[in-house]
Amino acid sequence: MRSRTSTPAAALLLFASLLLSAPLHAADLNVAVAANFTAPMQKIAEVFEKDTGHKLVLSFGSTGKFYAQIKNGAPFEVLFAADDETPARLEKEGGSVEGTRFTYAIGKLVLWSKQDGLVDDQGEILRKGTFERIAIADPKLAPYGAAAMQTLNKLGLADSLASKFVTGENIGQTYQFAATQNAQLGFVALSQVYADGRITEGSAWIVPEDLYEPIRQDVLVLNQGKDNPAAAALMDYMKGETAKKIILSYGYAL
Repeated sequence: MRSRTSTPAAALLLFASLLLSAPLHAADLNVAVAANFTAPMQKIAEVFEKDTGHKLVLSFGSTGKFYAQIKNGAPFEVLFAADDETPARLEKEGGSVEGTRFTYAIGKLVLWSKQDGLVDDQGEILRKGTFERIAIADPKLAPYGAAAMQTLNKLGLADSLASKFVTGENIGQTYQFAATQNAQLGFVALSQVYADGRITEGSAWIVPEDLYEPIRQDVLVLNQGKDNPAAAALMDYMKGETAKKIILSYGYAL
């Protein structure tokens, strides 16, 4: 008799322990992510889901287009922007949850070619002009494109190289132009060609930070995510050591 009565009790205890160990109120979260942050965000999402049980539904694109979509009612709950101006604007316009905005990364610009040895470590190839096309993200939509134009203007090369520009809608498309060698060079985000302390392939010049304004990238919870527990969990997670290590491994500063 004792064995029969203890079995359901043991099962009940096991079920209770499973409930306690499982994440409470696991939820899906629609997240808009600037294209430059694609690789690190995919890695962060993987460990975040394992650690919290919440699932991130990620969309990647240009910050400028995300802003327009959000203003038109797109169901994004969190925005990881490629700048700090767009989140500040959304905050001022009442489109976000007050007090949630912070800088999650500071981006770095790099002149990159898939071809080994083409780009020297001083960027002198820009002055030589020995290439047919150079990819640049649309400076009106993409902060990395704006940084590229600031760099060329400071170097006095914007006008002389203008005929060689191939313009990407966002930094993801710009990288593709260079990666497929439709453009021999491209101004891209360092995170797209850098991992574990080195350039992953090709040749590159990491652009000195005094040639362009700091690319401060802010995140915030949008009004759509106000009552989603996954949004608050993600904000906390981004401030933790796991996320920070991933971000630093892709060449960003904090």
